Amino acid sequence: MELRDRSADTTPMTTDGHRPSPPPFGRALCAMVTPFTEAGALDLDGAQQLAGRLVAGGCDGLVLSGTTGESPTTTDAEKAALVTAVREAVGERVSLVAGVGTADTRHTVELALAAEKAGADGLLVVAPYYSRPPQDALEAHFLEVADACGLPLTLYDIPGRTGTRIEPDTLVRLAEHPRIIAVKDCANDLLGTQKVLSRTGLAYYAGCDEQVLALYAIGAAGYVSTVANAVPDLFRAVLDAFDAGDTRRAALLQRRALPLIEPMMAAGLPGTVTAKALLGALGLPAGPVRAPLRGADRATTEALLGAYERLVADAGQSQA
Repeated sequence: MELRDRSADTTPMTTDGHRPSPPPFGRALCAMVTPFTEAGALDLDGAQQLAGRLVAGGCDGLVLSGTTGESPTTTDAEKAALVTAVREAVGERVSLVAGVGTADTRHTVELALAAEKAGADGLLVVAPYYSRPPQDALEAHFLEVADACGLPLTLYDIPGRTGTRIEPDTLVRLAEHPRIIAVKDCANDLLGTQKVLSRTGLAYYAGCDEQVLALYAIGAAGYVSTVANAVPDLFRAVLDAFDAGDTRRAALLQRRALPLIEPMMAAGLPGTVTAKALLGALGLPAGPVRAPLRGADRATTEALLGAYERLVADAGQSQA
């Protein structure tokens, strides 16, 4: 499959003066929430509205049905319908990456084929959780999914949730498959990330918002952000400053984001809960979370809104 190039003009130059391969799904991706109605049903109109806002705000890729998209609690039919609806809303302007990872290889393959049929550009495949397969079984799982369909794969390395790390040596071997092209990195292992970057052509995407600049500076392709649901232009500005050679400003913008990153991503609640709470407070499509998650309380929501408003105000003052 030939991937669309949406970022060739913004990909930073290498030290030898040559431009590396452009990021396969763009640089600035949002891990989009899945909007539900107040009754808990899938809200496709809301999803289309939110997707349009994210794209208008600077996202050049959307990840659907990932962790933030509450994939464990959406049905196979809902996942496919979400891809179809968002594709209808955003057209061919951006990449759509569909989360299809499950604890079952056969089920994962079924979801991959359905996502391909629904119009996704790529797949996000998490390491199988709970069963904790050893590395050889993990490798076989990813290869089976990659062989089963025509879409490129982003491997999702998040051992804190799955209980299983995709070890660097495993990633190096998997990189030999032509459809395994990217990694969403939530492993919190900077050394391991650099080892894979130095030995493969895998496109790395920072999956932890506090690490966007750090990973980009050592060669990552971009990011997949939960915080971007509320502020889609936030981290794109970090990358733009870095690419322009203004590393001091890039660092300033990354640090400026911390007062919002921390309550959204490091305050004891899942990012899905905090993102939906903030979006709801802003009057944007989100709706409730599905059980077993529970919505944020009023105090948490007010704190999130306050952090958001201060960030927006600071950004406005810096541009004045």
